[in-house]
Amino acid sequence: MSFVDDLKNLDQNNPGTWPLPIQLAAATALCILLVGAGYKVDWSKQIEELTAIEAKEQEHKSVFEAKQRKVANLVPLREQMKEMEQSFGDMLRQLPNKTEVAGLLVDISQTGLAAGLEFELFQPKTEVPTEFYAELPISIVVKGSYHQMGEFVSGLAALPRIVTTHDIKIQKGANPAILSMSATVKTYRAIEEEEEG
Repeated sequence: MSFVDDLKNLDQNNPGTWPLPIQLAAATALCILLVGAGYKVDWSKQIEELTAIEAKEQEHKSVFEAKQRKVANLVPLREQMKEMEQSFGDMLRQLPNKTEVAGLLVDISQTGLAAGLEFELFQPKTEVPTEFYAELPISIVVKGSYHQMGEFVSGLAALPRIVTTHDIKIQKGANPAILSMSATVKTYRAIEEEEEG
């Protein structure tokens, strides 16, 4: 009796009487059919959901890592901000207020006289306000030796308040040892709250 004849003679209502190899083949086919149906009906949707969740997890992980890098830099950035605020405060303290400007003008002229220079012109100009400070330009013309002029400019830089020198022009006079220097000296003052906007 052949395998094909065994299949034809099987009692479909009583699978327990089937030969063992046919029972195993039928059970295997049934398992494959159930797994395929389960995959088609339920597992494929779950795999799609899992793939979407994994992509979202990767996105969240990237966002988290970016935020973690920012947080790691936050402490040094805050320290740097404090240093900048302190430095800005120190600079503002170097700017005279309205009442100190007259004294600063005296300091500038005293610095020139102490260097041995002769002032031909010392003319404060109109203040130029900016957002945080006002700039006070002063036109000067002085006469003296090259070294006296150098001492004057160094003395200005050494003043406790911010003073800058611009548009310096040095010319020879009739006496070659005596030079004439014209320049714009700028000093700055803090704008007080009542002056703002």
